[in-house]
Amino acid sequence: MYRTGLCPRGEEDDAVRWIAIRHGPDHIHLVAMLGRQDRTRPRIVNERYRVRDACIAAERQYGLRSTAPADRTAARRPTRAETGKAARHGRDEPSRLTLRRHVSTAAASAASTEEFFARLDQAGVLVRLRYSTRNPGQVTGYAVAMPGDTARKGDPGWYGGGKLAPDLSWPKLQQRWTRPARPDSPLTPDEADALWEYAARTVADATARIRFFTATGNPAAADDAAYAASDALHTAAAALGSRTLRQAADAFDRAARQPYGRIPSPTPAGNQLRHAARLISAYAYLTGDPALTPVVLLVRLAALAEAVAELRHSQQRAAQAAAALRAARHIRTAAKPAPPTRPPGRPATATTPSASKSAQPRPDTAAGLAQLSFPAAPRPRPPAPAHPGPGSGDPPPLRRPPGITLHRP
Repeated sequence: MYRTGLCPRGEEDDAVRWIAIRHGPDHIHLVAMLGRQDRTRPRIVNERYRVRDACIAAERQYGLRSTAPADRTAARRPTRAETGKAARHGRDEPSRLTLRRHVSTAAASAASTEEFFARLDQAGVLVRLRYSTRNPGQVTGYAVAMPGDTARKGDPGWYGGGKLAPDLSWPKLQQRWTRPARPDSPLTPDEADALWEYAARTVADATARIRFFTATGNPAAADDAAYAASDALHTAAAALGSRTLRQAADAFDRAARQPYGRIPSPTPAGNQLRHAARLISAYAYLTGDPALTPVVLLVRLAALAEAVAELRHSQQRAAQAAAALRAARHIRTAAKPAPPTRPPGRPATATTPSASKSAQPRPDTAAGLAQLSFPAAPRPRPPAPAHPGPGSGDPPPLRRPPGITLHRP
């Protein structure tokens, strides 16, 4: 309580009243008044980050299991009111989560501001722009809303980009669009095959470079590739129409972000991943055919997510490493072939649902919530051998994209 600033040492009689409640063998709850005994208000600015620092200090002092620091890579969770509102209206998830997915996919698919807003309009998302008072034509911010999701007064429930995720604010999005928009032309079948092959090869190259920099003790050089991997996942999920891939992209979002909302410097591996993401999005937009599932690409995306998990583990970011591993599991599930249908007349195999449920943390208990909020650090995998290059300390070389020619109808 001293580290949080609620009850400084030497001010116990004048500070807030508080109590510690032990709910189980693995955690306690702290409850504090928001009024001091000397009739003043306590200082509670950024108290969540100070609480996290206090927990980490206690873990080190008493040898407890290390949990993730408050690095501000997690996106904002829906509030209880938003979750209850979604349940009352029969929606699968709150509007905040749906809007975050649409905005992330549009940002990964677009190469300019105009294309970004066109993608949101195509997805059926309402957009409200904020303009500069000095330069009326300059956009300084945006907000999005889902049709039919209204507030108390009947207005749309607007969410600013920064309220959805740290990297979806307007200044952060503008750093993405450094390339001109691609021509709006269809692809031939040979070009579509070359596109998927190029995307899979680019993902494999990025995986090799991430593991190389992780093994050589230079994980910061792989941050941009890890950040761009989120774009590849979002566009692949949208192009293939896979619910499992959407879950993988949502889970991977936290693993891709930099602490405190920073944007990593562009690298060749990251730029090629972003280029592959835009090509995948162009294929889905121009053909509208998600029937072909590139299994090779999915397997290599899973390996890329696992490499990012190793990278985050080497950087001691347990929450991000766990998020990357969850994404890898979702991707491998999406890459598996559909199970064969049961022949008529054959009884289904009996299962024990209690055994499967016991392995997962229960979100309706305090211990389950703590386990979900602070996952255990994943075990590092042995790094894959780096590709031979010009020198022993050089990363594996990047491959050139194939000559994909776009033809107008």
